[in-house]
Amino acid sequence: MDIHYQNADEAIQLVKSGDRVFIHGSAATPRVLLNKLLARAGELKEVELTCISTYGDLAWNRPEVLDSFYLNSLFVSGNVREWANGSHGNYVPVFLSEIPGLFREGILPLDVAIVHVSPPDQHGYCTLGTSVDAALSAVRNAPVVIAQVNPRMPRVLGDGIIHYSEFTAMVWADSPLPEVDYSAGADERAEKIGRHVAGLIEDGATLQMGIGSVPDAVLKQLTTHKGLGVHTEMFSDGLIPLVEKGVITNEHKVIRPGKIVSSFILGTKKVYDFADNNPYVSCMDVAFVNDSDIIRRNPKVVAINSAIEVDFTGQICADSIGTYQYSGIGGQMDFMRGASLSAGGKPIIAMPSTTKKGVSRITPFLRQGAGVVTTRGHVHYVATEYGVVNLYGRNMEQRARLLISIAHPDHREALEQAYYQRFGKLYTVLK
Repeated sequence: MDIHYQNADEAIQLVKSGDRVFIHGSAATPRVLLNKLLARAGELKEVELTCISTYGDLAWNRPEVLDSFYLNSLFVSGNVREWANGSHGNYVPVFLSEIPGLFREGILPLDVAIVHVSPPDQHGYCTLGTSVDAALSAVRNAPVVIAQVNPRMPRVLGDGIIHYSEFTAMVWADSPLPEVDYSAGADERAEKIGRHVAGLIEDGATLQMGIGSVPDAVLKQLTTHKGLGVHTEMFSDGLIPLVEKGVITNEHKVIRPGKIVSSFILGTKKVYDFADNNPYVSCMDVAFVNDSDIIRRNPKVVAINSAIEVDFTGQICADSIGTYQYSGIGGQMDFMRGASLSAGGKPIIAMPSTTKKGVSRITPFLRQGAGVVTTRGHVHYVATEYGVVNLYGRNMEQRARLLISIAHPDHREALEQAYYQRFGKLYTVLK
């Protein structure tokens, strides 16, 4: 194979003023090429960057960058949060499962896709590595595709296998992947929540885990379970010990039995090495992975996701703090709905009872401007360090009482007063 690699400065010249550019995300954020693109600030005008979630240091916070580039984010991550909430950025509310369709159907037509891939094998095939998600659709629908080829990117099997001939330009860049250690954020509260949630998980269940220390804490409590499967939008290091102990076997799944199914991987080098050329792992298009009709076919689907706040009626805000866009809808609703439709399934919202500043996450009303990610019609289980309640089939008053029972004790009196103001009766423990 005669593969020609260009230098980054040359390849990034393919981006023109007025282009909409997809940026590969999570651990596959192509930081070398993205920073080279941002370095063209002042030269380019009205370039729109479209991404799901980027990681690593990005040199965006400069006036000349903001004058040249507009961020149109499909999920807001910490390193661009201020950009997305500023005058030169914004957020598109969308289910993660529907993002590939935005590119495919021309709702967000792409001019360029910048992706981060593993090196070509002996047959010339690269992989999209740690993040297939919507990147596969971007590659298929952008007329120009620039690939950052990295020997440290794991070769992850599944849908994201791309022949090098499909790339308009290729740049060799040996650089470490961004790493996130979710276990480092665990505390006593997360451990208690993990125990509560683990008690809801039956042998033979199919797991979906969201992002953060709480899902990781749940996994640590599953070491005595049997025959668990995994069909999830993402996974991290916490899954590996359960595979090694034989807890995760994927034997009871209907969809891709015998395989861990995900759309992206984010964690430390340990999980990237685990996924590398591992036929047990299948990273697939998120339009398939997060399709609620696909999810529901697996048995006993347990979806574990988190929230920023929950109101008395069960409305789940998971993407914003008031009007401030903190993250995004992501795949929460895809899996909450899929789990609720699965035979024996359990959709779970798991969160600490308070923020780090001591503010109650259980509130009479959502903050003004807050976004509802999971509606009160879809909510089932809610867990904090003080217990688990099931809101499904309960009326508004009953829901409020159940939620107050798992709120932080320091806030229960104020919540009981709010309950009285709303319902016109004194708070009593629900039988």
